[in-house]
Amino acid sequence: MNLYEKIVNREEKISLVGLGYVGMPIAVAFAKKVDVIGFDLNKQKIELYKQGIDPTKEVGDDAIKASSVDFTSDESKLKEAKFHIVAVPTPVNADKTPDLAPVIGASEIVGRNLTKGSYVVYESTVYPGVTEDVCIPILEKLSGLKCGEDFKIGYSPERINPGDKVHRLENIKKIVSGCDKESLDIIAKVYELVIEVGVHRASSIKVAEAAKVVENSQRDINIAFMNELAMAFDKMDIDTNEVVDAMNTKWNALGFRPGLVGGHCIGVDPYYFIYEAEKLGYHSQIIASGRKVNDGMGAFVADATIKKLVVAGKAPKNSKIVILGITFKENCPDTRNSKVEDIINRLKEYEISPIVVDPWSDPADAMKEYGVELTPMSEISDADCVIFAVAHDEFKKLGIAGADKLFKSCPNCEKVLIDVKGIFDKEELEQKGYAYWRL
Repeated sequence: MNLYEKIVNREEKISLVGLGYVGMPIAVAFAKKVDVIGFDLNKQKIELYKQGIDPTKEVGDDAIKASSVDFTSDESKLKEAKFHIVAVPTPVNADKTPDLAPVIGASEIVGRNLTKGSYVVYESTVYPGVTEDVCIPILEKLSGLKCGEDFKIGYSPERINPGDKVHRLENIKKIVSGCDKESLDIIAKVYELVIEVGVHRASSIKVAEAAKVVENSQRDINIAFMNELAMAFDKMDIDTNEVVDAMNTKWNALGFRPGLVGGHCIGVDPYYFIYEAEKLGYHSQIIASGRKVNDGMGAFVADATIKKLVVAGKAPKNSKIVILGITFKENCPDTRNSKVEDIINRLKEYEISPIVVDPWSDPADAMKEYGVELTPMSEISDADCVIFAVAHDEFKKLGIAGADKLFKSCPNCEKVLIDVKGIFDKEELEQKGYAYWRL
C-alpha cells in the first residue's frame, strides 16, 4: 500500500504548514476527504480558527466551524503526518530581492519533525531552484534523512486568487511536480482528491517553479502596458477606458485594464524571476520595465489628484482628501503589498495626510503594515476629494448619490472624485459637473 492509499484510508495524515489565504482553504478542502493537521506559528490565528472564525474570509466562518482540520501551533504535531504541504508567504525585501526567510523557517520546522517515508510539497512562490537547492539541504540536515531515499519532495505552485468566489481551489487546474516519477504520481493523486478539474504534471520541479513566476509576470507586463497607455493618454486628454472598450470589440483583445498592481503574487513574483535571471548573467528588460511602470502608478494617481484639486480651485495642502480602500484588491481583507500605500506616501510629500476608509481591512493590520489609522465610513463628511482606490462592493453600492454625501456642501465642480477602478459612469458624472478623473 503506497502513501496515497494510506492517506485515503486515513492511516496517514496530511499537514498544512502555513494557514493564510492559501494554506487554510487547502486544509479545509482536504479535510473533507482525509485527516488534516493545520499548523501555523501564529497562535492568535490558530485560536480564531478553533473558534470557527475565518479572518481571511476565504471560506467563511461556517466552513471553518464544520471543518475537521486539527488546528495547532505545536510543531511536534507534524510528526503525526506523512504528507506535508508548505504554504507560507514569499515576500520581497526592501531592495526587491526575494525574502526566503518564511520558506527557510518552514523548512526548518518540517525538518525537525520529518519522519521516514514522508513527502514534502512546497506551494510557496519561489524562483527556479529554491526547492532543490535551498529547501532539501535544510530538510536533510535537520531530519538526518536523505531526500529520494528516506523522503520525497515536490512542488505545486499555489494559484488561489484571494477574494475570488468564482475561480476557487477546486476549479483551478493544479501544476504538480516531484523529485522522481514515483513522487510525481503520488503527489498528483493526492491533489486530485480535491482538484475537480485535474492536475498538470510538470516534467520537473524547476519547470513548475518557473511556471508560477512566469504566469504572474505575464499578467504584470500586460497591465504595465495598459498603465503606460493610461499615463500617455492622460496627457493627450483621451479616456483610457473608452479606448479599451473600443479595442475589446476585436476577438483577440486580451481585456486588460490599467490599475494598481499589488498583492503577494503579481506585485512580487516578477522580482523572483528578475533576481534569478540576473544571478545567471541575464538582465531582464521587459519584466523589469513592467515592474517599474506598475510600481509608479500610485504616485501617478496622487499627482493626478493634486492637479484635479488645483483645477477645481482647491488648495491641495488645505484640502480634506478621503481614500476609500487600502487592501490590495476588492472584497478581500489582505493588505499585504497594497499599492494604495504609494498614493498615501505621495500625498504626504505634498504635506497632505489623507483619511482612509476600508470596511474589509483589519484596523490592526492597516496600522501594522502602513501606520494608517482607519476611519469608519459613518464618520466621513465634508470631503474636498474622494479617491475610490479599491472596488469593494460597499463602495460600488454608494453610487453617485452616496458618494455625494461624502463631500462638503459646495458646487459639484469643486467636488473632486478620483476613480481608480472605473466604478462610475464618466458621462453621468461629467453631466452633473463633478471634477471627475479616472485611471
